[in-house]
Amino acid sequence: MIIVHHLEHSRSQRILWLLEELELPYEIEHYKRDPNTSLAPESLRRVHRLGKAPVISDGAVVMAESGAIIEYLVERYGDGRLKPATDTPQWLDYVYWMHFAEGSLMPLMVMKLVFGRVAHAPMPFFAKPIARKISGKMNSQFLQPRIQDQLELVEDHLSRHTWFAGDQMSAADVQMSFPLQAAASRANLDNLPRIRDFIQRVEALPAYQRAIERGGPLQLLGG
Repeated sequence: MIIVHHLEHSRSQRILWLLEELELPYEIEHYKRDPNTSLAPESLRRVHRLGKAPVISDGAVVMAESGAIIEYLVERYGDGRLKPATDTPQWLDYVYWMHFAEGSLMPLMVMKLVFGRVAHAPMPFFAKPIARKISGKMNSQFLQPRIQDQLELVEDHLSRHTWFAGDQMSAADVQMSFPLQAAASRANLDNLPRIRDFIQRVEALPAYQRAIERGGPLQLLGG
């Protein structure tokens, strides 16, 4: 039996969605975030030493990292589903977006969240203007231009493809879902209608809805 060690409002939500798409039986171990820090509880370290989600257990196998988990599940249990054939152009897109999600876009989303918190963190009154100035410059001069550039790349791709690896949904869409949902909370998607449409289509899928019913609602912090 596959066990998903599921941290609320986290990347592990997309693992639940993938399992629902593959129609695999699984159980959920639920973990709550610390109400003060929003971090995962120490109990997750008993499963994997980094104490972060997602983590799955599959018999003797303990697997962390979203991309690794997704590849493991698709290769072991997919039976050809949710992955293009390796001799097709769609496979190249599949590989690219599987790595782009966490290698390029998500680090910027995390940085935006962190620097947004710095501006409002408790500190001596004389330090607040300095912290806010540094945070503001980091956001306007470094983060926002790079986020916008990457989101425009995604928007352009979705203007020419229904899904990230062609006309059929794949595990690349599962991987890309979370950073784009994070972008909806932390960036301006007003001029990016295809990204908004992608998020809406994903969240309307029956398998995604079943994952929400079992794992709980996904609420991402803005920044």
